[in-house]
Amino acid sequence: MDETRTACCYQEIEGHCCNEPAGPSGLCYWHDPAIIKNHPDDREKFEQFARNGGMLRGVSLRRANFEGIDLVKHHSKTSFDMSHADLYRANLSGAHMFNLRLAQANLMKADLRDANLHRAGLHSANLLGIKWNGAKIENIQVGHELKQEQMAHEAERLGETEIARDYFEQAEEIYRDLRKAAEREGLFGMSGQYIRHELTMRRRQMPRFSIARGVSKLIDLFCGYGEAPLRVIGFSGVLILICAVCYCFTGLNYDGQLLVFEPTNSPAENLSLFFNCLYYSVVTFTTLGYGDFTPVGISRAIAALEAFSGSFTIALFVVVFVKKMTR
Repeated sequence: MDETRTACCYQEIEGHCCNEPAGPSGLCYWHDPAIIKNHPDDREKFEQFARNGGMLRGVSLRRANFEGIDLVKHHSKTSFDMSHADLYRANLSGAHMFNLRLAQANLMKADLRDANLHRAGLHSANLLGIKWNGAKIENIQVGHELKQEQMAHEAERLGETEIARDYFEQAEEIYRDLRKAAEREGLFGMSGQYIRHELTMRRRQMPRFSIARGVSKLIDLFCGYGEAPLRVIGFSGVLILICAVCYCFTGLNYDGQLLVFEPTNSPAENLSLFFNCLYYSVVTFTTLGYGDFTPVGISRAIAALEAFSGSFTIALFVVVFVKKMTR
């Protein structure tokens, strides 16, 4: 009498399921977390399993020794999908993982040294403690937020501040490791993005209403922690416009005549006034000081504040711009 073999019971809410023969646990060899895949021929068998169209989503490769494995779908525009896979402490050093999809996978403490992860999709994956030395990470996709960030925001929503702080600390560590890996590969643009995320995660660990957190937030808004020179330009433009409007209402002196906004003036006169104030604001911000317009009353305080902010902002822009261009 032939023994009927049942299919693997692995199934996802999205409808993905595995049709491989099930073992005693009800799961197939590759989806069974109780089986450690470190036999000498497991790497070749898994490669063949992938090439034959096997279900790679959710496979359990905890502590697997897959050094140098080839998981690239050659001669195809698509890639293998290993979303939800468990690769905890897996040895994937030297692996070929170009364009591999690893969304929501567990890569905690995996060994990815010298692996090629170019264009790999790592959205919402657990990247804590990965060994990145020598890994090719150009154009990897980690998503807008790390898994730990998402969990931290959820903990904050529930009022669990200590748990949220712990997740933010883990996210900071992940971004720091990614930044160092990018720097080693000479990917300084990517490194700049990661250092901004790293410092943002550090800020989120600070007390909500502390001075340190407020200063950190201002630095981020002002120049993106030194990685966004365009933010400095944007801030300069906004400050110049705000001060120009203030000069319209507080008044400027031009050749003994007071120029100030009056509702009774014609629209053309008020528009001319605004452009004169805008001109004076630019001159004051850049500390040129031609002297054709002079502030009066409250305008003096505004001009002094704008001149101080302008000199500081211009110096900061030069520093940030040179930093970006020389890396």
